[in-house]
Amino acid sequence: MNSSVAQPVRYAGGYDPQDSKEWKVVIPAFLGVICLAGFAGNACVIGILLYNTKKGKPSMIHSLILNLSLADLLLVLFVVPFRAAAYSKGAWYLGWFLCKTSDWFRHVCMTAKSLTIAVVAKTCFMYANNPAKQVNIKWHTICAVLLAIWLAALGTPLPLWFFSNLLEPEAGSALCIMEIPARAHVFMSVFVKLYPLLVFCAPLTFAFFYFWRAYGRCQRRGTKTQNLRNQIRSRCLTMMLLSVTIASALMWLPDWISWLWFWHLNRDGPAPPQGFMATTQVLMFAISSANPLIFVLMSEEFREGFKGLWKRLTLKKPLPTPECQEETAADNLEDLPNSVPSPESVASDPESEPPAEPHTSESMEIKKEMPVLPDVEQFWHDREAVPDAQDNDPIPWEHEEQETVVQITGFVCACFK
Repeated sequence: MNSSVAQPVRYAGGYDPQDSKEWKVVIPAFLGVICLAGFAGNACVIGILLYNTKKGKPSMIHSLILNLSLADLLLVLFVVPFRAAAYSKGAWYLGWFLCKTSDWFRHVCMTAKSLTIAVVAKTCFMYANNPAKQVNIKWHTICAVLLAIWLAALGTPLPLWFFSNLLEPEAGSALCIMEIPARAHVFMSVFVKLYPLLVFCAPLTFAFFYFWRAYGRCQRRGTKTQNLRNQIRSRCLTMMLLSVTIASALMWLPDWISWLWFWHLNRDGPAPPQGFMATTQVLMFAISSANPLIFVLMSEEFREGFKGLWKRLTLKKPLPTPECQEETAADNLEDLPNSVPSPESVASDPESEPPAEPHTSESMEIKKEMPVLPDVEQFWHDREAVPDAQDNDPIPWEHEEQETVVQITGFVCACFK
């Protein structure tokens, strides 16, 4: 093997072969749970954002959140399953192509997420600066920004693709390693130092700076109700995106510690523990499952979207769309004048009157058994006919007791008659 940045063997593909049987079971199990949760959560987020985009004008912030979820979805679909398979074996059985592209594509997705967070922080500050004025950005501008993010993400980690190679020291035992030629020694020594600054430190520092400014703008209270409502919405949006940024920074930081340890390892120096390397990767992949959870917990829009999606999945009858409800209401209003009969038709149509109850023997017996006393009937008739004078009495509390006594006395007398 040619000269390299450091003499010890460095395994590519983002994995380190495990000697412990427990790690070969535990790490793939965790990665499997992350894969399922990340796929379900990010697919739901993407579906909700696409549905909202069809209903209204596309928003720059929603487009960037969609791009963030898309990167997470690609990560859990095309990186995590192969990483779990690699950890479950002591050798690399996934072939030459996956050896060349596995670690590179992982860094592509993570770089795209980091750059997206930086751009969404700037957009959030623009919205918080004037919440009443929507940030209207045309479609081609949004597509240009997203295309620039992915082009930068695809090109930045290309050296990881170039120097990954499949080595077979023995038949049936292949290893995916980083093989750096002597002419690229200086280049890689510079790359391994600048790459974390370009991908992790600079974008997240930029994002924290603009989130801090956006949060300061949200603290200013407006004088009108509409301005206050917009500021509350802007504050909730800022806190949600800031929480996503903090979670990403904290869960991605251990992986960069292992990166620096990995690339600055000397032959006689201590190697990173296998458990530590595996745990840092599990934490990094867990970001893809944590982001949808943050969206649901801190955004009313995503919460209602998840509830509506759950109802559509659980109910057999599909929920009516707003357009269908409007059409149904319009049809009901059109049919209402035709369905209401005129007073002349009601008066002239004797058949529309309900039929009188037949005087059966049972009803006659009930009337005989329960006769209505004429005095009691006259008493209640007088009570209903005479208007209530208490409504116009300016001092009703002075006559309350007297009126109550008179009512009780009259009722008792009527009963005894």
